[in-house]
Amino acid sequence: MRQSDPFAEAALRQRTAAKAEELLSASGGSRLAENILFFARTLRAAGLPVGPGKMLDAVEAAVAVGVDRRDDFYWALHAVFVNRQDQREIFDQAFHVFWRNPKFLDRMRGLLLPQSFDEGAGEEDRIALQRRVAEALRGNLPDDRGSEKEEEEIEVDATLTWSERETIRQQDFEQMTSDEVARAKRIIAGLRLPIAEVPVRRWRRSATAGRVDPRASQRSALRSGGDLMPLVWRKRRRRHPPLVVLCDISGSMGRYSRLLLHFMHAVTNDRDRVHSFLFGTRLTNITRALRAQDVDLALEQAGALAQDWSGGTRIGACLAEFNRVWGRRVLGQGAVVLLISDGLDREAAAGLEKEMERLHKSCRRLIWLNPLLRYDAYAPKSQGARAMMPHVDDFRPVHNLDSLADLAAVLSRPPLAPREDLARWIEKARA
Repeated sequence: MRQSDPFAEAALRQRTAAKAEELLSASGGSRLAENILFFARTLRAAGLPVGPGKMLDAVEAAVAVGVDRRDDFYWALHAVFVNRQDQREIFDQAFHVFWRNPKFLDRMRGLLLPQSFDEGAGEEDRIALQRRVAEALRGNLPDDRGSEKEEEEIEVDATLTWSERETIRQQDFEQMTSDEVARAKRIIAGLRLPIAEVPVRRWRRSATAGRVDPRASQRSALRSGGDLMPLVWRKRRRRHPPLVVLCDISGSMGRYSRLLLHFMHAVTNDRDRVHSFLFGTRLTNITRALRAQDVDLALEQAGALAQDWSGGTRIGACLAEFNRVWGRRVLGQGAVVLLISDGLDREAAAGLEKEMERLHKSCRRLIWLNPLLRYDAYAPKSQGARAMMPHVDDFRPVHNLDSLADLAAVLSRPPLAPREDLARWIEKARA
């Protein structure tokens, strides 16, 4: 590990202080430079890779563009702090909350509201505040209330409360804070997926009556001289079928696909014959990457392989490539397929129904996991969902820890007849 140079750090602090003084003099003695420092710390707490170098660059960018136009100031900081597309949403929410209403979070003590809005803002200017950004802002804003902080007391009534572990199991992945995401990852690491075993073509010797093994019986008779022929029994071996996971990593799946990767890693290291694929605009095989025992190393390798994170979705084209290249390799012996997607296809479901039908006929069981099922009013009305719905054996939500536990319970028992609610979903798709 590279050791830090104390002289370099001291020089960096001096340069930052000099730029801060320059900005303070240009803005008439305001606390704008200090607020940029706190804003950078907020972004770092929210998960963005912000170091001292970027803080200095942000001050220099503010000096270069000035603060006369809000748009120029926004894009100057955006150019410094945002490196990837998935970081833009967090930056946008943090910027509009931090730089619009400094007293905003004082009225949100405890983060009891899932979202809040600025006072006096029009309907079109209201900005939803994710709890992850709110948590970061609440922990990093400067405290300028003086003695009010000492007088303020917070009373917590623990009557009729419940375990936080139970609460987080029902929490939507999209609404989790950074700490809740970390706890959810630890819970996911302990999940197991006991897929029901199925009989295979091979046989094994059995101590109980089943089917007579002629060859083994004759060999036993030869040992005793052929006078007696003790019967040797056999029965079919049972083994869990292969598991194939196809996970959508498009922009609409966002937070869900990143947490579900931890689930895929836990399943891969729990059993053999697990094949994992990611798809957005193209198909990526990450099976070998997820076999690493270290989850951080596995996800780093998987992220390096998949170059289409948070982009568009070409479900039909990706399934066509899977059926053509990988179908015969991984769908043998009655594989169970988990298709994780919201069914939103940018190519208007071109060729999707044909590929879904082929995939359905090539596997033992096709289960579609859709995070949009968390909404009671959801209906498969998009062209992609309508093309996929008739060719699945099960249709389930995947938006929190409880949904993953329900999935494990479903796969642990033999497949039953098609559920009545699945027929109802198919009718909704056709309507």
